[in-house]
Amino acid sequence: MPKIEDPFPGSTMFNLRGKQSVRATFKLSQKAIDAIGLVAVHMGIKQKSLFDHIIEDLEALDTLAQTIQIRKFREIQRRQKTYVLSRKTIEALEAISEAYGMPRDALVEYSVQKLESIISSEKLKHEERKNLKKEMTDHFDHGKLFYEKAVAILGEDDPFCRRIEKALLACQKTEEDINEFLEKSKILEGF
Repeated sequence: MPKIEDPFPGSTMFNLRGKQSVRATFKLSQKAIDAIGLVAVHMGIKQKSLFDHIIEDLEALDTLAQTIQIRKFREIQRRQKTYVLSRKTIEALEAISEAYGMPRDALVEYSVQKLESIISSEKLKHEERKNLKKEMTDHFDHGKLFYEKAVAILGEDDPFCRRIEKALLACQKTEEDINEFLEKSKILEGF
């Protein structure tokens, strides 16, 4: 009988099962909820991947669990929020939660604090982006003046002017995209 070749070498049912998505609801502070959303948006990654990154490391989660002061955690005002996590991540949370008799919410809340250095860095970049955006707008304004000059000399239907107009439309679209991104980034300012 011929041997059937594994189409997914290195895969096992356990590994594949660990990639399954599950929904989990946590009671977290608004700051933690904002941090999760903010980092996911700015890094262009799914929240599920972010949770995998901050929670799946059992050793780090174990170390973190030893430092949590549950009384302080209970003083934090929190609200419910549901997230999609990998089965592996939820199992890691549950294992540490059981081992220390600690709520999963506390583990998630304090794990999210690891994101604060990323957020601080993004906050600084946000200020730089706003400055660069002003500079970019000045360049685009010069481009518009150049276009008006070219139209005055060559006429609006001249192929040269049409190409400049096309470039200006692309610049306008880029500026709109950047404005939208900076608007979404405003949450950093109050963080």
